[in-house]
Amino acid sequence: MKNVDPARLRGIRIRMGLLCAVLGLGLGAVLNGAYNVAVEDGEGWRSLAEKQRLRRLHITPKRGTIYDRNGTALAVSVEVPSISVDAVEMLRGIEEQYLAVRIDHYAQRISEALSLPVEDVREKLARHRRFAWLKRRVTPDEVEAVRALGDVGERYPIRGLSVEGEGSRFYPNRELAGAVLGFVSPDGLGREGIELYLDDSLKGHVEEIRGLRDRAGRLIFSEGLNDESALKGHDVHLTIDQSLQHIAERELASALATHEAKGGSIVVLSPDTGEILAMANAPGYNPNDYSVADPDARRNRAVNDLFEPGSTMKVFAMAAALASGSVTPKDSIYCEEGHMPIDNVVIHDTHVSKWLSPTQILQVSSNIGIAKIGLGLGEPKLHSALRRFGFGEPPTLPFAGIAGGSLRPRARPWVPVETASAAFGQGVSVTNVQLALALGAIANKGRLLEPILVSKITDSTGMVLSEASPKVRRRAVGPHVSKLVGEMLTSVTEGEGTGVEAALPGFKVAGKTATAQKIDPKTGRYNDTNYTASFMGYVPASAPRLVISVVIDEPMAGTTSGGAVAAPVFRRVAELSLRQLGIRPSDAQAANLVDVAALAQQADPAIGAYAALDHGKAEATAGAGEGSGALGADGAVSGEAVRVPELGGLPVRAAVQAAMEKGLVPVIEGSGRLARTEPAHGVRVPKGSKLVLVFEPPT
Repeated sequence: MKNVDPARLRGIRIRMGLLCAVLGLGLGAVLNGAYNVAVEDGEGWRSLAEKQRLRRLHITPKRGTIYDRNGTALAVSVEVPSISVDAVEMLRGIEEQYLAVRIDHYAQRISEALSLPVEDVREKLARHRRFAWLKRRVTPDEVEAVRALGDVGERYPIRGLSVEGEGSRFYPNRELAGAVLGFVSPDGLGREGIELYLDDSLKGHVEEIRGLRDRAGRLIFSEGLNDESALKGHDVHLTIDQSLQHIAERELASALATHEAKGGSIVVLSPDTGEILAMANAPGYNPNDYSVADPDARRNRAVNDLFEPGSTMKVFAMAAALASGSVTPKDSIYCEEGHMPIDNVVIHDTHVSKWLSPTQILQVSSNIGIAKIGLGLGEPKLHSALRRFGFGEPPTLPFAGIAGGSLRPRARPWVPVETASAAFGQGVSVTNVQLALALGAIANKGRLLEPILVSKITDSTGMVLSEASPKVRRRAVGPHVSKLVGEMLTSVTEGEGTGVEAALPGFKVAGKTATAQKIDPKTGRYNDTNYTASFMGYVPASAPRLVISVVIDEPMAGTTSGGAVAAPVFRRVAELSLRQLGIRPSDAQAANLVDVAALAQQADPAIGAYAALDHGKAEATAGAGEGSGALGADGAVSGEAVRVPELGGLPVRAAVQAAMEKGLVPVIEGSGRLARTEPAHGVRVPKGSKLVLVFEPPT
């Protein structure tokens, strides 16, 4: 620099200073900008970066399972494939002038693979969105077809198609308890029954997770879940017993087919706890195919259908009168020989009678007798008693829109005919579950219990979140009155009672029949063609284990009476349910035994009376008289051999008499007409052997 001209050197220094100044100013500007971005505006920029970098995913939990009381799954969620599309990824990099052509090409290929209308697919692609469902719940063949579309070996592989697992509701028992369970729509929401009422518990809560995404928007990393149990809804445990539910539904469907009825329902509950063990409805439907089911078949008739109960209401009117002291069991009531005018109507009795005791009034179902008892009790006390039994208020069950029924309003005093008709079940409306609960109060020493259908709710780890326990709603009548009414009700299923078809060998049955006329909606009057046939009862009468209420709506074929239509259904449901629960006979049904023993003595004096009941069968033992077989030490029957006669199609009395004429000991199963014998006819057996006579109702 010594040899450089001083003037030139000064110029160089000036230029370097200016350059450094410019660079310094530039660096200062950069630092100032960096400071503003990083410090002053840092929060905003970081938020924007996070939005561009992170992707929020909303994970729908797996829906909880619905179990029966024994842990058998009634409704479960399974993963099924569904196809979604990312139209942004699919059309990325395609020039604008070729976009419409490529959309048409892709839409055509996708519609062929998924069997969808091509216009629908084209519309979803043209929206140019990150996510859209193409088809939900696809078949394995459709999954393979979609994967083939994205094969890189193809000339125009289609990007952006995804096969995603999606929860689908599955009901492994098909129609079983369909109206009780309800169903789940494709959007994952419960629509009817338990699925609707407990939807929030079953579906759980949606969990949000975050993940990184690349330039194409694809998820490449997930932060994971804080609590993996959040991805499963709560499990619901019902009091329903799958086996008893199956029995009730099968017998109800059979009754509807036999009597060409419009519909019906059965409620089975435990009187000690209020737990509902079965709630059958017919016609029913399969929740797996709810979209093709008739909406009428999806209705839970047991809790939603209102009807006039008819003669079953006499039980509660009688209990109220006994509790108030307005009538005693020893009273004798004049029943007007079947014809009693009151106000502007005439009350009739099917069984024409003069004088009847309270027990006989229930036994032969006298309208006039119970009307007089209701009038003697008085309108205020009758109304109050029916309310105490739960009528006129909806039971606390987990269903939406549950019906409460109606009693005549108390805004004005009832006229005498209203009081009389309410005592025998006209002018009031109830549901089947209300009848079962009210009778449960009679069976449970007068205590009306809250019904229980959901026993508990648990989370995915099995922890109990809520659990039901028996709860007394109120006392309807005292224990002495309930016991007295129960004893009266056993006469209904014995002797001349209207419910003898409900009699169960080996058990005493307390019950009541009803044949209620329905009102013609066109005329507003009762008609003589449409009826509601019902029977409610509990068994064993001495120590009730099951309360069963059967309602058959508009039976058309043959008889329409509750004793002939609903009582046999009660018997079959009760017999099979008791057997399923392992309940053995403990009290004999004397009326039937007397009849059979009398026939035995008439047919052959050497054949003795019935000695015991075993597993619900009345068995006679052979006497030691001449001509009869004798029991050996090993239980074998020795003596003269006879051939089993042909008895097919005979009624009970004729079949028993014919068997005894041959010197055989009949064992009766079922009711109706003889279907078969065991051993079969024509087989030679020792005289005095047992002959099982299996009777079935006519079809």
